[in-house]
Amino acid sequence: MKCVDDFRLVLGGKEYVPIVIGGMGVDISTAKLALEAARLGGIGHISDAMYMDVADRYFGTGYTETKARQYKKYIPVHDKSDVLFDLAVVEEATKRQVADVMERKRGDGMIFINCMEKLTMNDARATLRTRLSAAMDAGIDGITLAAGLHQNTLKLIEDHPRFRDVKIGIIVSSHRALQIFLRRSAKLNRLPDYVVVEGPLAGGHLGFGLDWAKYDLRTIVKDVNRFQEKEGLSIPVIAGGGIFTGSDAVSFLEDGASAVQVATRFAVTKESGLPDHVKQEYFKATEDDIEVNMASPTGYPMRMLKKSPALWAGVQPSCEAFGYLLDNGTCPYLKEYYQALEGNPDSRQMVKTQKVCLCTHMRNHYVWTCGHYAYRLKDTTYKLADGTYLLPTAEQVFRDYQFSKDNQIALPELPVPPFKG
Repeated sequence: MKCVDDFRLVLGGKEYVPIVIGGMGVDISTAKLALEAARLGGIGHISDAMYMDVADRYFGTGYTETKARQYKKYIPVHDKSDVLFDLAVVEEATKRQVADVMERKRGDGMIFINCMEKLTMNDARATLRTRLSAAMDAGIDGITLAAGLHQNTLKLIEDHPRFRDVKIGIIVSSHRALQIFLRRSAKLNRLPDYVVVEGPLAGGHLGFGLDWAKYDLRTIVKDVNRFQEKEGLSIPVIAGGGIFTGSDAVSFLEDGASAVQVATRFAVTKESGLPDHVKQEYFKATEDDIEVNMASPTGYPMRMLKKSPALWAGVQPSCEAFGYLLDNGTCPYLKEYYQALEGNPDSRQMVKTQKVCLCTHMRNHYVWTCGHYAYRLKDTTYKLADGTYLLPTAEQVFRDYQFSKDNQIALPELPVPPFKG
């Protein structure tokens, strides 16, 4: 019986352990998590979601506070069209984050950045170009294009000196989405280096409608590979979404995937950016505690825990400080908030909307996104005497994926109790 370590992902003529840790934002996929994946010979992602705020936390910068002061007068204004990011600041924050993690990288693996097209930031084209260019300037190994079709993204960076050097991939949920991207990339003679096929059981935003249960990752991976064969292509396919054990991973590798992308089990590791008390909520979750809803203002369905505080915590938008999803001065949450406020102007903190203020709540870790099998997390560790669950390390989870067989999960080592003489 094979294990994941019997396979290798080949990119640019080099071999890697075929395990990719997905890009979970905001700062759930921390530098620590990505560095462990690279050290162990795989690929780790950092997410560029809300990088100015993340930089403030790690480096003591004041990007968010400065922006909030600059646009303070727009707090009562419904149209936020004039609330813009300073591109020099976007560049500086991105370079600071990426350069820091790349300087610390050890091992034979790589570190990629997950870049979402849906972070429109009130100037989608300019901010996207800045984020991508800054990441390349700072030495990132690869860029995974996410949350969108990215039809014009490569055009934005075709003049960058690392355009053909850095690894570039895209997340798709069907071969048709890949076909759309390839039509544009072909004009630049720049095919993607890899394709992440994300299925309906993934965590966070999904590339499906509320009929997601009709689709199947294995079928989509086969469709993508058949499409590539028909077109004479051989782009490595990375399968993601619902791959919970090493044996799950092996089954996809044997079926034609070049690697697997995994995330949910790494979200509860010690290196993850989620607060420890939130990780405990993941371990305690049952299957009934998980839902796919339309609460995200991006328009994509999103899988999360029903207990996510964001779902009942109406807040006044903080577009002046954040505003990452602003598009032409508004977003769906902003519209709903002001409409609800018109009927009850004295209840700014109690406004009820169908959407959540994703910027504020993701920043505060109130949106508890997860994969479909998050309810199985309790089976991957020990429940301690105090009722909490032992947090595994990223290395323990990575090694379990890499070497486990027969659908087994290797539990983390229990801490050695102190000697009492």
